[in-house]
Amino acid sequence: MEILPTAIRLGTWAAYLGLACGVLYSVGGLVADTLTTGLNWGTAMAFLALVGMPALAGSAGFLVGTLIALAARGVSTALKTLRR
Repeated sequence: MEILPTAIRLGTWAAYLGLACGVLYSVGGLVADTLTTGLNWGTAMAFLALVGMPALAGSAGFLVGTLIALAARGVSTALKTLRR
C-alpha cells in the first residue's frame, strides 16, 4: 500500500464529508437564526464553517490515511519477514 495516494484519497473523502457537514451547519444556522433572533454575528460564523470544516476534516483524513498506510506497510513487512 502506497502512503501518499492513500493519504490523499482519505483526505479528499474527509474534506468532502466536512464540506457536506459545513453546508448543513451553515444552512441550519441560517434558518434557525432567521426564525428566532434574526441574522447576526453567529450567522456569519456559521458560514465560516464552509471553509473550516472541510479544512479540518481534510487534514485529519490525510493524517489518518498516512497512519493507516504506514501501519499496513508495517504489517506487510512483518508478514514477509515471518514467511522467510
